[in-house]
Amino acid sequence: NADAPAAMARECAKLGSLLVHYSTDYVFDGTSRSPYDEADATNPTSAYGRSKLAGEEAVRTSGCRHLILRTSWVYAAHGKNFLLTMLRLARERPELCVVADQVGSPTAASSLAETTLNMVRAAEQRSGTWNVTNQGQTSWHGFAERIVEQGAALDLCRRVPVRAIKSADYPTPAQRPAFSVLDNTRLARDFGLRLPAWEVALDATLAHLRQAQAA
Repeated sequence: NADAPAAMARECAKLGSLLVHYSTDYVFDGTSRSPYDEADATNPTSAYGRSKLAGEEAVRTSGCRHLILRTSWVYAAHGKNFLLTMLRLARERPELCVVADQVGSPTAASSLAETTLNMVRAAEQRSGTWNVTNQGQTSWHGFAERIVEQGAALDLCRRVPVRAIKSADYPTPAQRPAFSVLDNTRLARDFGLRLPAWEVALDATLAHLRQAQAA
């Protein structure tokens, strides 16, 4: 998360190339109660967050043209991610238990990719850091509830209860921010871009999954 971006940034500086570097909401400690903007002080609480912040700093100091894009809770219709895990568990279990005291902005990989492409096309000589997430906020529990509700309507899973639990009831090796919503105002101001609401992006991803299943 730090050494590889540093190496790529050095090469981009030599070649005069633009580097797109994806970073994370985990560079913040999660103690805020209002969305974080790009100028807010960072304070990662996990090794992952610290290494991602080190990657950001390496890119900035390399001298290369760069777009550092901070995003959060990324999921897609393929690979391994929260969306696909919830759909699988809703097919296998009579009930799901999901933490409700961590709040963020679920972001569809498709929304992130489309926005990145538009930013690259418009970047010219611009460098900097921008937040790029789907609009709105929810908890992991709220995210899971909508996945199950909409997924069941599309026959992607069964409609099972989703029970809210606390983070303390589901300990993980890495500490996760309790609140990591990112403010996208700068993205709209500088590029005129606004990602769709997280619910809209999720429903579109589920519809894509249903289409793929039917093909």
